[in-house]
Amino acid sequence: MKQPQNTPINCGPLSGKKFVQGEKVIKDLIENSYLFGGNAPYVEELYEQYLEDPNSVDEKWRQYFDRLQQAPASDGRVETIDVPHAPIVEAFAQRASEPRSAVCPVSERDLDLAKKQVAVQSIIGAYRFLGSRWANLDPLHRRERPKIPELEPSFYGLSETDMDSTFSAANTYFGADKMTLRDLIAALKQTYCSDIGIEFMYISDPVIKRWWQQKLEPCRSTPSMDAKSKKRILEELTAAEGLERYLHTKYVGQKRFSLEGGESFIVAMDEIVETGAAQGLEEMVIGMAHRGRLNVLVNTLGKAPSELFAEFEGHYKSKDLPAGDVKYHNGFSSDVVTASGPIHLALAFNPSHLEIVDPVAVGSVRARQDRRHDPKGRRVMGVLVHGDAAFAGQGVVMETLNLADTRGYGTGGTMHIVINNQIGFTTSDPRDKGSMTYCTDPAKLIEAPVLHVNGDDPEAVVFATRLAMEFRKSFSRDVVVDIVCFRRLGHNEQDTPGLTQPLMYKKINVHPGTRQVYADKLALQGVVSPEEAKEMVAAYRRSLESGIPPRQTALIEGKNPYAVDWSRYNGSWTDDVKTSVPLDELKRLTDVITTVPENFKLHPLLQKVIADRRLMMQEEIRVDWGLAEHLAFATLLTGGYSVRISGEDSGRGTFSHRHAVWHDQNRDRWDSGIWIPLEHLGEHQAQFTVIDSVLSEESVLAFEYGYASSSPKCLTIWEAQFGDFANGAQVVIDQFISSGEAKWGRKSGLTMLLPHGYEGQGPEHSSARVERYLQLAADTNMLICQPTTAAQIFHLLRRQMVGNIRKPLIVFSPKSLLRNKMASSDLEELSEGKFETVIGEIEELDADKVRRILVCTGKVYYDLVKYRKEHEIDDVVIVRLEQLYPFPHKSFREETSGYSFASEVVWVQDEPQNQGAWFYVQHHLLEEMPSGARLSYAGRPASSSPAVGYASKHAEQLKELVENAFGRLKGFIQTK
Repeated sequence: MKQPQNTPINCGPLSGKKFVQGEKVIKDLIENSYLFGGNAPYVEELYEQYLEDPNSVDEKWRQYFDRLQQAPASDGRVETIDVPHAPIVEAFAQRASEPRSAVCPVSERDLDLAKKQVAVQSIIGAYRFLGSRWANLDPLHRRERPKIPELEPSFYGLSETDMDSTFSAANTYFGADKMTLRDLIAALKQTYCSDIGIEFMYISDPVIKRWWQQKLEPCRSTPSMDAKSKKRILEELTAAEGLERYLHTKYVGQKRFSLEGGESFIVAMDEIVETGAAQGLEEMVIGMAHRGRLNVLVNTLGKAPSELFAEFEGHYKSKDLPAGDVKYHNGFSSDVVTASGPIHLALAFNPSHLEIVDPVAVGSVRARQDRRHDPKGRRVMGVLVHGDAAFAGQGVVMETLNLADTRGYGTGGTMHIVINNQIGFTTSDPRDKGSMTYCTDPAKLIEAPVLHVNGDDPEAVVFATRLAMEFRKSFSRDVVVDIVCFRRLGHNEQDTPGLTQPLMYKKINVHPGTRQVYADKLALQGVVSPEEAKEMVAAYRRSLESGIPPRQTALIEGKNPYAVDWSRYNGSWTDDVKTSVPLDELKRLTDVITTVPENFKLHPLLQKVIADRRLMMQEEIRVDWGLAEHLAFATLLTGGYSVRISGEDSGRGTFSHRHAVWHDQNRDRWDSGIWIPLEHLGEHQAQFTVIDSVLSEESVLAFEYGYASSSPKCLTIWEAQFGDFANGAQVVIDQFISSGEAKWGRKSGLTMLLPHGYEGQGPEHSSARVERYLQLAADTNMLICQPTTAAQIFHLLRRQMVGNIRKPLIVFSPKSLLRNKMASSDLEELSEGKFETVIGEIEELDADKVRRILVCTGKVYYDLVKYRKEHEIDDVVIVRLEQLYPFPHKSFREETSGYSFASEVVWVQDEPQNQGAWFYVQHHLLEEMPSGARLSYAGRPASSSPAVGYASKHAEQLKELVENAFGRLKGFIQTK
C-alpha cells in the first residue's frame, strides 16, 4: 500500500518517529487501540505523562495503561507492577508487525480522523522542539523567519479545510481537552514563537519537560503584570539608560563598555535579586566581563555614583595597592534592600580575559555555601553574565558548565544571563561567529534549559527571568536566559562598528531605545503618561548629579555570622611560624588514620602502605612523604582548619603516595565501600574534602582560586597531575593568582602542588616551569618553595594556615622523592622545628678545607650527595634552597658565611640554563655569597624544550651536569 505523499519517513527531530507511516499503520492503530510501532515514541511520551498524572491522558489510553500496570500474582491475585518504558515501546512495534486473524471494519472517515489526530500531536511536538526558531527575538528585525517545514500543517498532510476541525488537546496544558486546529496552532505560536523562545525538549528528564510545558502553556508565555510592576520596569530601564547617557556626555571618549541597546539586562538583574530574596537566598556572587559592568555596580549593587565618577577622573579609594586596576575590572559588594529583606551581593573582580571569571565566581559560591552548610544552594547562588560570542567561543565556559553537577564543584544551579548583542566583538561577520544555531548551544552540554527573549520586551525579560529562577530552585540546575539585544556604540566607545557592520548600524541608528519603546507602550496602556516618563529621566539624572546611589543599600546592624574577617591576615611576612606538633598527638593521629574498619578489605598494595605507616608511628622506620602530608592535614583539621584538595588524581595521588581515599575490594556498588580516614579524626574536626577532578586545569584551578579567596580558614590545594599541566591554566596564574592582591587587594591562600623533577620522562612530564612563577614574583605576592624532605612538606603545609598572612603558595613537589628513603624524616622532626627556607650542609666537614659551595634546589641535591659520597670529596659543601621566593637572604647568609676560604659558589640545577631558577637567583647569590668568591653555573645547556625525550640522553646530561658541579669537566660555565 502506498504511503501518503506528505508523510516522509524522516521529518526532523520528531516527525518521522511520531508521524503515522501509511494507511495500513493507521488501520492497525484503530484496530489495536492506537498501538503501532511507528508511533511508539508518541505512545511512550503519553505513558510518561500517565505515570505522572493518569487523568492527564485520554480515557482510552488511561484504560490501556491501567491494564499494563496490573499483572496476576502467583496466588491468582492482581497486583500493581512497575512497567519499564523500553519493553512497552518494543511491544508496540511487535504488535504493528504481527498478522491479525480478524480485522474490525474501519471506515475511511475513522482512518482519516486518526491520521490527522496523530499529525496534530506531531505539530504540538514540533512547536515544543523548534518553536524558538520562529520566535520574535531580534529588536532590529533584520532577519527573515527561517523556513521550518515541521511547523507547517501542510507538512503533515493537513490543509486549510482542517483548520476549523476539532482535535484532542489532552497532551497540552492550554486548558481545553479539545481545540480547533486553528486555535491550537495559535496557542502554540503564542507560547513558543512570541517574544520568548524556549528550548527545553532536549532534556532527558520527562518531569522537567512536563514542568516547562505546565509553566508556559496555561499562560501561553504571556506575562500578566499590574501597573506597579510595569512602572518598576520602566524605572529600571530609565536608570540603565540614564547612567550610560550621563557618562557618555560627561566623560567623552573614555572606555566604559556601554550597555546601551541592552538595558533590559538591568531589568533582569533586578528580577534576579528580588526573586532570589523572596526565595530565601541570602547571598549572590556575580561574575561578569565588561559589558554593562558599571551599570550593574551602580544600579544593581548600589555603588555611589560619586565614587564611580571619581574613578573616571583618576581618583581611586584604594591608592595603597601596588598596582590597582581599571574601573571596569574592579569588584564590589553590598547589602541591598529588597521587598523581602536585605540580600548580600558580591561582584567578582574580573580581568580582561572575558569568561575566565566564571569558574572563579562559582568557586567563591561553593566556599560560601560550605560555610553556611548549604549543599543545595538554597541560601547562596551564583549569577554568571556572558557575552554572546564569548559564551560560544571560549572553552572555559564549557569547562565551567561541566562542573555544574559534580560532587566537588556543584553549587545547586547557576543562573546564566547572556547579553546577546548579535555582533560578538566588533567586526564579526555572522558567517564567522561559530558553527552553532544559537550562541547558547554549549548549555545543552548539561541539558540546561535556555530562554531566548527579545530585549525590547522587558516584560518578557522579567517573565523569562522569573521562570528561570523558579526552575533553578525547583531542580537545583543551571539555567540560561539569552537576552537578544544590540549594542548602540562600539566595543569600547572608541571604535566605529559601522565600518564593518553598515547594515546593522543603519537599523541601530534609527532605533529609539528600549526605554522609549516601553514608555510609549505604557502610555498607550494608560499606565504612565509621557510626562511621567520624562520626569523619571530627569529624576534619575538629578540623583546622579547628587551622587546618591539609585539602589538603596541596607545598613546591617550586628556582625554577619558568615562574614569573613580578613583583617587578621594582614600581618607582615615572616619565616618564623610555629608549626611543630607534640609527638604524642602525631602518634595518636597516625593510629587513627591507619586503622582499617572492620570487614574492610584493602588492596594488597595499600595494605603495605598502611602497614609501613604504622611502623613509622612506632618509629621503626622514618616518615615518608605520604604520611608527613597526611599528618599536616590531620593536625590542621583537628586545629579548626578545613582542608580541600582537588586534582585529576588527588584521592590516590598521581604517583600513588597519598591514599587519602580507601576502596573496599569486596564492594559490589560504585557508590559504597569508601573510607576516608581524614574524615574520622574526631567529633569536632573541620571538614576534609578530596576530589578527583574533571579532566580540566583552567576551570578547576580558577574554581579553587575563587574558593580560597572566600575561605581563608581552609587549606585549599590544587594539584597538577604533572607540573607542566598548569600550562593549560596559565591565564588563571597570570591574572588572578600572581596579581590579584596587587590589582584588587584580593587575598588568597591557594596552594598549588606542581610535581617537578627530571626523571627522564620527557618534555611534558619534567618541568613545572619554575622560571615562569619566579618571573611573576614581586611585591611579596606569593610563596615559591621546593621542599626536599617529608618534614619540610609537613611544616610548609601547616605554615600556610597557622601563619597570619594569606598568600598563594607554589610548591614544586617531587616525584621520585616521594619514596626516596633519603628524603624521609624522623618523627621528631615533625614534632620539633619549622619549615627551613635554607638547609645547610648536613655532613661534618672541615670548614677551612671547603673550596666550593654548591647551591641547588630540589631533587638534584640527592644526585650531588650521591656523587660526592662515591668520589669521597670533602672540600665541597651542598646548600639547599628550599624557598625561592621571597629569597631567604638572612638564612642563606648564615649557612654560607662560615666557609670563608671558599673561592667558588656554583648554582646547580636540573633545568636547562634558560629555564629554572638560574636567571632569578644569580643576583641574590652575588649579594650574599662569601667575599672574593666567583659565581658559576652547572646545569643542562639552554634548550627550546623543557627536557629531552630520550632516556639515554637524559642520563648523559645528568651525569655531565653533576660532574660539572664538582669541576670535573671542561666547558664549565662561569659568571663573574
